[in-house]
Amino acid sequence: MAARSRLFRPLLYTTAAAAFGGGILYISYRPRHIPGSDPAVVPPPKYGEEGHLEPPRFPLVKTREEQIADLKRSGGVKSALEKSKSFLGGFTAAGDGDKEQENTAEDHAEIYDLLVIGGGATGSGIALDAATRGLRVAMVERDDFASGTSSKSTKLVHGGVRYLEKAVWELDYNQYKLVKEALRERKYFLDTAPHLSSWLPIMIPIQKWWQAPYFWAGTKFYDFLAGSEGIESSYFLTKSRAMDAFPMLRRDNLFGALVYYDGAHNDSRMNVSLAMTAALYGATVVNHVEVTGLEKDATGKINGARVKDLVEEKDGKKAQEFTIRAKGVINATGPFTDSIRKMDDQNINEIVAPSSGVHVVLPGYYSPSKMGLIDPATSDGRVIFFLPWQGNTIAGTTDAPTNIVQNPIAGEEEINWILSEIRGYLAPDINVRRGDVLAAWSGIRPLVKDPKSKNTESLVRNHLITISDSGLLTCAGGKWTTYRQMAEEAVDEALKTYDIKTHPLVEGPHISGTEMMDDSAPLDGTCQTHQVRLVGAHGFSKTLFINLIQHFGLENIVAKHLCESYGDRAWTVAALSSPTEQRYPVRGIKISPLYPFVDGEVRYAVRHEYAQTAVDVLARRTRLAFLNAQAALEALPTVIDLMTEELKWDSKRRDKEWKDSVQFLASMGLAKSKLKVTRRDVERGKAGEYDEHERKLYSRHDAPADTMESDSKFQSGEKPVLKTDSPVNK
Repeated sequence: MAARSRLFRPLLYTTAAAAFGGGILYISYRPRHIPGSDPAVVPPPKYGEEGHLEPPRFPLVKTREEQIADLKRSGGVKSALEKSKSFLGGFTAAGDGDKEQENTAEDHAEIYDLLVIGGGATGSGIALDAATRGLRVAMVERDDFASGTSSKSTKLVHGGVRYLEKAVWELDYNQYKLVKEALRERKYFLDTAPHLSSWLPIMIPIQKWWQAPYFWAGTKFYDFLAGSEGIESSYFLTKSRAMDAFPMLRRDNLFGALVYYDGAHNDSRMNVSLAMTAALYGATVVNHVEVTGLEKDATGKINGARVKDLVEEKDGKKAQEFTIRAKGVINATGPFTDSIRKMDDQNINEIVAPSSGVHVVLPGYYSPSKMGLIDPATSDGRVIFFLPWQGNTIAGTTDAPTNIVQNPIAGEEEINWILSEIRGYLAPDINVRRGDVLAAWSGIRPLVKDPKSKNTESLVRNHLITISDSGLLTCAGGKWTTYRQMAEEAVDEALKTYDIKTHPLVEGPHISGTEMMDDSAPLDGTCQTHQVRLVGAHGFSKTLFINLIQHFGLENIVAKHLCESYGDRAWTVAALSSPTEQRYPVRGIKISPLYPFVDGEVRYAVRHEYAQTAVDVLARRTRLAFLNAQAALEALPTVIDLMTEELKWDSKRRDKEWKDSVQFLASMGLAKSKLKVTRRDVERGKAGEYDEHERKLYSRHDAPADTMESDSKFQSGEKPVLKTDSPVNK
């Protein structure tokens, strides 16, 4: 018996060890579903026997004028057509004796269930959530969709490895909960908009051997938390493999690298797609409409808002205020949250702690096209990301207290701080020059203020939902990755607060462009936004660009860009693009020779995405202003001319567009000396001319550029990061 025990015990241990090791290997290397790798839900059209191809026919959103008419109707204002019908109806009923046929404004009011103020990621997400639950919802935005923080992110869809590390070392359950929630939302993000988001491997350089097990354990825990929502497993690279994957990396003191996976996306186009999808599901969404005040009933409860159309002012007219009526009002204005709350109550305490995050854009040769990098050990202990995006490279970010302004300026000290950190982990033979900065912007993070925190890095990027005594529901804080969860919780709270009932959408829109296929989400009145595909997603596949090249004769890079920006709506954009009068490419005249943006995108933005200004197109529909401020300036005359054809602008409006756009480009890093450049200068090629200082700057010399003064609040010479005694934390 003892002999048998001695024989079986080692066998048992060996079997257990093999099973455990095999389980670890399977979990680490099991087949994963890669978002965006599936074939299109709706296959592309095929050529018939006679060589004829019928492009998809997609449903259209209401025009901006029709949307504004709907807003006015909620306050009892009739359109011209309704007034004429009412007038004729009055004559018909004139002989009806004792019956009074006079209709009051209240009789014609079509009150909304919810009015959402703010058209960023959160506001657009709330509008889509409410509309897909069968609610009558309106959303208004003072500027443009994603005009604020939602277009100025790091472009990552991530759980937050930094937050996970803090959660472990500080035993902070809230941080852990945030990471877990974000990882789940990351998967939904990639599934519902595969054309606008993708997985991205991110490298963590390792300088010391003992860092390898530490970072390995951290990234594996990150993989474990992601579970089935994970994209790919993290892995270790030796020094030689790391240098092969990221040749720009500093070689000395490099032990190896760990690579983990997160998501990346095109933030403003994602935001616009959310708004347009909500509009297709019946929401009234209007940009460039400013809230001037909140309306209250006799009991002091909020029942709407007063607004005005700012486009009328841009056209030189006086904007008339009108009222939007709604059962409930949701404040989702990001950094401007407290300004709306003070319309309700001037005496409230502010809940948003604004923090500036500056990013710089460098040429694409600074990073591999398919590999990002994170530096976990900057000079002040923060994290800096270095990521490929749209053919260029994004580096950032800072974290400093700031003033709340509409278009904050990225200052010279902040830009140079980022560049100095970059130099620390790039090869010494790579000269990181100030002149290589193509664009620089500052985004205001609407962090929820915590009076107990010591600095903004300790302010968890989760969100807060509050309701005032008068019934104003405010959703503040959070981050891009968790916009959908924030929207779901905000709508859930609104249903309880305002006693609103949802109902199923029996006949939802055929967003895919075909009646043979409905969206996969069962729109039964519950939240289904984790399954609702956004505009462009249904017919997208990674081979769609080939169909566009074959049918329209587009340039390869243009076809890929259109598919990755518009999904299946690339068919429409390509059809709106002008012939080039050349053998190849056949269609698609570029608005900038350096980038794949074409004229059809401008027409599509006006006709199908409510673009009303040149900045709307340059910054949020295309991303040219974020990629290269100088190139955006040089493309501005073309964009204004194309929009003039669409919107019938007069000379005064065109002049205003020029001045407003150039001023906006200052917040994108355009040199101060360019702010007085005229359209004629650009058309004559003088916009590219530099004075002696700039000539030296762009000729391999390195000196500060003449950028505008920063809107961030920190002393000159200090690092653009928060101190313990910062006013933000008080």
